[in-house]
Amino acid sequence: MELVKRLMPLTLLILSCLAELTMAEAEGNSSCSVTLGGANMAETHKAMILQLNPSENCTWTIERPENKSIRIIFSYIQLDPDGSCESENIKVFNGTSSNGPLLGQVCSKNDYVPVFESSASTLTFQIVTDSARIQRTVFVFYYFFSPNTSIPNCGGYLDSLEGSFTSPNYPNPHPELAYCVWHIQVEKGYKIKLNFKEIFLEIDKQCKFDFLAIYDGPSTNSGLIGQVCGRVTPTFESSSNSLTVVLSTDYANSYRGFSASYTSIYAENINTTSLTCSSDRMRVIISKSYLEAFNSNGNTLQLKDPTCRPKLSNVVEFSIPLNGCGTIRKVEDQSITYTNIITFSASSPSEVITRQKQLQIIVKCEMEHNSTVGLIYITEDDVIQNQNALGKYNTSMALFESDSFEKTILESPYYVDLNQTLFVQVSLHTSDPNLVVFLDTCRASPTSDLASPTYDLIKSGCSRDETCKVYPLFGHYGRFQFNAFKFLRSLSSVYLQCKVLICDSSDYQSRCSQGCVSRSKRDISSYKWKTDSIIGPIRLKRDRSASGNSGFQHETHAEETPNQPFNSLHLFSFMVLVLNVVIVATITVRHFVNQQAYYKYQKLQNY
Repeated sequence: MELVKRLMPLTLLILSCLAELTMAEAEGNSSCSVTLGGANMAETHKAMILQLNPSENCTWTIERPENKSIRIIFSYIQLDPDGSCESENIKVFNGTSSNGPLLGQVCSKNDYVPVFESSASTLTFQIVTDSARIQRTVFVFYYFFSPNTSIPNCGGYLDSLEGSFTSPNYPNPHPELAYCVWHIQVEKGYKIKLNFKEIFLEIDKQCKFDFLAIYDGPSTNSGLIGQVCGRVTPTFESSSNSLTVVLSTDYANSYRGFSASYTSIYAENINTTSLTCSSDRMRVIISKSYLEAFNSNGNTLQLKDPTCRPKLSNVVEFSIPLNGCGTIRKVEDQSITYTNIITFSASSPSEVITRQKQLQIIVKCEMEHNSTVGLIYITEDDVIQNQNALGKYNTSMALFESDSFEKTILESPYYVDLNQTLFVQVSLHTSDPNLVVFLDTCRASPTSDLASPTYDLIKSGCSRDETCKVYPLFGHYGRFQFNAFKFLRSLSSVYLQCKVLICDSSDYQSRCSQGCVSRSKRDISSYKWKTDSIIGPIRLKRDRSASGNSGFQHETHAEETPNQPFNSLHLFSFMVLVLNVVIVATITVRHFVNQQAYYKYQKLQNY
């Protein structure tokens, strides 16, 4: 019993320390681990300014009302600029805890305004900070909205070379709780210059409440160019042919909004003219500075078909289809040429004479063998200037579900059964209807670089596999089918490569019209162009089962760890259990010792 009395103060001391630790932790969690919102709450939005301490791990859970979605915006984030994304970050999850599906992660290295949406019943965000002793501030704004309702003129897609757009209701006050996204995309080779004629939003130094965010790219994950508010008129310029603009507003202080316009700027430096040939059109760029000598800005330039008008920006651009706008098609020995003429006159058509220079631009694209050669002639008072350009036909290869070739298989890799029938189509993407595709050679390989071993399905236009069937010529499409197989002593992946010939459909002596011929006869007639198409991998279904099982086991093992937390409550229970065991053991030992002493040292009575 003496030992028990001595252990009791130590036991009480340990229990007191553990209680203080548990209370301190509970107090810490209560300050930053909170459930917000809820179906019964009247408020539909909430703004919070979070001041965070070092080495914190805080979670907030938002419960949404029925038939609503949650949008949460982190419009201002001040975290440790030197901290890593692993040690200091914000994570957003679907569900009631950080064990739910991850919607996204944010840290000081991110270059965008984080916005997350969820249709789940709850959303949780977690903020973890490192040990650095600096000021940390996060402004969080969330609200509930109906996903099936939209605000008129709130966002959209703009694809012309120039245009304008405004905030909803402009010049009247913009709506509350609006999130509008405008995607601007112009043709390749151009940049976008965005000019805000007016911005009248709520004034705030960090633009936390109502703001415009401009991204240098096609989405809100592109690099942030600027986040603006208040009363400013900035100008932005993209580095590519796409730009994204976001308007976000909160629940108070609505003003006029904004008005913006944009123009396209041709990115390359063009002194006179430039010609590019593709499989469906000729693209001509003419410098406006070159046209100044003719007292023109390009409005009076025209093609052989005057209804085909140019696009005007800092340059003049003609996009000339190969089968329209007066384009002339000519078939020669081993080539197909497309020609058009751009003309303009500095004088009025009613005048008989002129003392102004005359301009004629002859545009010519020649398709030959494995490249497309472009040639442009400029005649200006008997002065001829030549320019060349290179290009290629655009072809692609895809798998289809059936011999109707209507539904493309988008799955990659594509898992099949052995001996399953596969349907393959090679497509030529061109506006010229007088071309035909011919499958010259198609071979398979277990590797993506088509290295050995290889297996020929089609060779010289002839089927080399007993299950392979080549379909007749069908315009811009080359088609065949075969039964799935695998390579021995190799992985169960198969890649296909097809060499394609492109011919004039009206030339009945062309290589395409001859079909299957022996190698000795292949060179008796020419083809117009040759290209390669590759598709893969195609894999056996049993490989997907094997890889799927191993992945599931690994994922389950990884998820078991977070479900076994060891917090102070567990420690407290464990320590109480240990102390109880010690006390019981001490009493037992004491009793045992006393009994032993009694039986060992008891004196015998004298009789």
